[in-house]
Amino acid sequence: MRSRGFDGFSYADLAQVVGIRKASIHYHFPTKADLTAALVERYHNALDQECHRIETQHKTGRDRLQAMIQLYRDALNDGTTLCLCVSLISSRESLSIGVIEKIKAFRAMMVARFAEVFRQCQQENSIRDVSDPVAEARAALALLEGAHLSARAENNVDAFDRALWILTSRLR
Repeated sequence: MRSRGFDGFSYADLAQVVGIRKASIHYHFPTKADLTAALVERYHNALDQECHRIETQHKTGRDRLQAMIQLYRDALNDGTTLCLCVSLISSRESLSIGVIEKIKAFRAMMVARFAEVFRQCQQENSIRDVSDPVAEARAALALLEGAHLSARAENNVDAFDRALWILTSRLR
């Protein structure tokens, strides 16, 4: 799903990778919307836990921001996959309302996480020109998502790094 998106992914793909029958998947997830909602929820929880790990392992806002950027960079798998929510939202019209709401909740969680990091950077004076940490967080998330799409389009993670330079060059 992270490499093909919602419309390009099927139960047959999953059955082949996992090595089970499609009927077994349908038993647990009767619809593609059910499966997708479960995947987004799992992704949300995993990223929330990863952000918590970053908070405990990195003490400065600068280090936390760099670790969160690296988290998104790693999700590219050398330009072959996207963040799950970025991959899915390109098929917004095909998604259920429940999945769209889960994507919105995921993005709200990430904005809150980034806003806290920008507040800390602002207090530490470890980044230039932050006047509104929440606005900065929204812009950073949009930048990360766009950088994902650029890297995927070029099938090259360097496109991600080039896009993020505008943010990382402001770190002190």
